[in-house]
Amino acid sequence: MRVFEESAGTAAPPRGAVATIGNYDGIHRGQSAVLEVVIARARAAGRPSLAITFEPHPLHLLAPDRAPARLTTPRQRERLLGALGLDALLVLPFTAELAAQPAEQFVRQTLAGRLAIHELHVGSRFAFGRHRQGDLALLERLGAELGFTAFGVPELELDGAPVSATRIRQAIATGEVGAAARLLGRPWAVTGRVVAGDRAGTRLGFPTLNLAADHELLPLDGVYVTTTTIDGEAGELPGVSNVGRRPTLHAGGARLVETHLFDVARDLYGREVEVSFLRRLREERRFDGFETLRAQIARDVETGREYFRDARRSHPRAGEDRPAG
Repeated sequence: MRVFEESAGTAAPPRGAVATIGNYDGIHRGQSAVLEVVIARARAAGRPSLAITFEPHPLHLLAPDRAPARLTTPRQRERLLGALGLDALLVLPFTAELAAQPAEQFVRQTLAGRLAIHELHVGSRFAFGRHRQGDLALLERLGAELGFTAFGVPELELDGAPVSATRIRQAIATGEVGAAARLLGRPWAVTGRVVAGDRAGTRLGFPTLNLAADHELLPLDGVYVTTTTIDGEAGELPGVSNVGRRPTLHAGGARLVETHLFDVARDLYGREVEVSFLRRLREERRFDGFETLRAQIARDVETGREYFRDARRSHPRAGEDRPAG
């Protein structure tokens, strides 16, 4: 997938594409449904598929106090979009000038003029432009005049409500990472660089990766079953992660993400990693001392190992024998 960033002065994006437009934070199942239509239609027509998005999120400019924490970093977003099979991503800087632009002007100048889009597919409740006055009806009307066709994709519902980034943020904030994964279609993940810590985990017998997270959003404090991928390497490494302030060791400290990898003894300082959250095991709490904490961590690790043993029994890899019974 090619990425075109207007603020970086990259080459011009493709013209005549089958396109969609939106914030596309998270790339959740509802957004993926739209993108899959775009990609399929583009391939059938022999045209490029294009997603148009904004940086930063419009609310960071329009209402900073209500701006949501991102579910995905720009790099994660690019990787996820590319994995779906999208051909191109156009990132438009969301400025005061763009915010003040009437919806019809944006359609005429950008969608029809600059990009000469062939088709546009958006969520059925999509709104854009100054005061969010643009909608699907406007796109359909202007498309008939300007030479493109606009389509609305029905919202995807799960458990009786539309799949949305807001629902996913709420699930993460309350530690319901399994619910977040169902809405996303994959486990939610945090990226960052491994940094040096105080080696408390090593002293306890459970060395950890200390993550300088790229994300504002972290799950509710507690212990989680996780997998970790190391940038540039294949495979997921199982483990358990603690999110919180480590009250037994450092009362009042900063929130951290610390991950213990099972059966891995490697120096990963300075490496970029991604930690995916699979299940919350327990809340973070203060223990009486090192030995009590060590015993609890040992139980957490064993519970995490059992989680992965159960997963392997339920979903053996191709070529493996299924367990008897």
